[in-house]
Amino acid sequence: MSKNRRLVGAILLIAGTTIGAGMLALPVITASAGFFPSLGLLVVTWLVMLCSAFFFLDVNLAVRGEPNLISMAGRTLGKFGKVVTWVLYLLLLYSLTAAYIAASAMLFKQAIFFVTGCEIPNVLAQFILPVVFAGVIYLGIVGIDWINRVLMLGLVVAYALLVIFAPPYVQPHFFSHVDFSALKIAVTVVFTSFGFHIVIPSLTTYLEHDKKYLRKAIWIGASIPLGVYVLWQVIVLGSVPLESLELAWSRGEAATVPLAAILQNHVIAIAAQLFSFFAIVTSFMGVSLSLSDFLTDGLKLKKSWEGRLIAIACTFAPPLFFLFTYEKGFYLALNHAGALVALLLGVLPASMAWTLKEHRFYKTVWGRTVLMSIMGISLSVLVFDLLS
Repeated sequence: MSKNRRLVGAILLIAGTTIGAGMLALPVITASAGFFPSLGLLVVTWLVMLCSAFFFLDVNLAVRGEPNLISMAGRTLGKFGKVVTWVLYLLLLYSLTAAYIAASAMLFKQAIFFVTGCEIPNVLAQFILPVVFAGVIYLGIVGIDWINRVLMLGLVVAYALLVIFAPPYVQPHFFSHVDFSALKIAVTVVFTSFGFHIVIPSLTTYLEHDKKYLRKAIWIGASIPLGVYVLWQVIVLGSVPLESLELAWSRGEAATVPLAAILQNHVIAIAAQLFSFFAIVTSFMGVSLSLSDFLTDGLKLKKSWEGRLIAIACTFAPPLFFLFTYEKGFYLALNHAGALVALLLGVLPASMAWTLKEHRFYKTVWGRTVLMSIMGISLSVLVFDLLS
């Protein structure tokens, strides 16, 4: 396979990893702040996460072999850094898994009610996604690869339908609302929506450690989601009244719910439901597979059918227990995931890059300033999460 074709694949992998269920929460969680304040937050977060991705890449290329995040932390920050990274990584994947299960429960309830006229309880709806896709996770990457291609195609088609049919409903005066103080509840979710760094070690191998191609893949792959998010904000915040979006947030609903209800367009309603489903499932499969593999390696489980069943049980039991405890589990899980993303993908890459001796840039005053700035901004996200 040519290097350019691999570059395209790497760009799509980064974009696909970034765009997920967090997109369903963005318009709802940023509605109170308004379009222009949320646009500024999106751009700043994109820039911060882009810088930390380049830190991550430099560390990955500097450490010999084919290192993953845990081994990178161990070799640059020592045993303590490795333990902290292990814990944060585990908590992040659990938080994301919980968010996707919670979001899917709403969709399954609506689908079952539409088909049968019966409304099932939330507790039962939350079991559907893990049960349906446990077999796929059990089969591993082989089982996920082919179905993920179909789901990604469905996601693109559903998003295209929304972009085509929704703009005529956009009302420019909806963009006039501004409240910068309301951004504090959105910061952590926005950070979650730009996390893709954990795929960089795999891309380094895929692109044969070619730094030029890797940097290009990160630039383009991280910029595509920014464009998608901005257009999505225009569609939802421009066509759905603020009161409806705030009500959706209080109920823990995804942005597609008030969008379909307000516009009363059959095509948009179907496209919104399909988009929600594909966004959740594609993200869920990747995260839950990573979590299952991580637990298998971390707990030294055998790759037998018994070991895989234990890994699957350990993957889904904690998130389900968390969701049984909190009614607005979708947004709560995404908020906690945002704080973990800020630490794991913001503070950690900058801290590891600080120790690099091979890169003169990180030893200069300008380089140190950039590293400290990214660490400071990332830590402020943690403060926002603790205050909220």
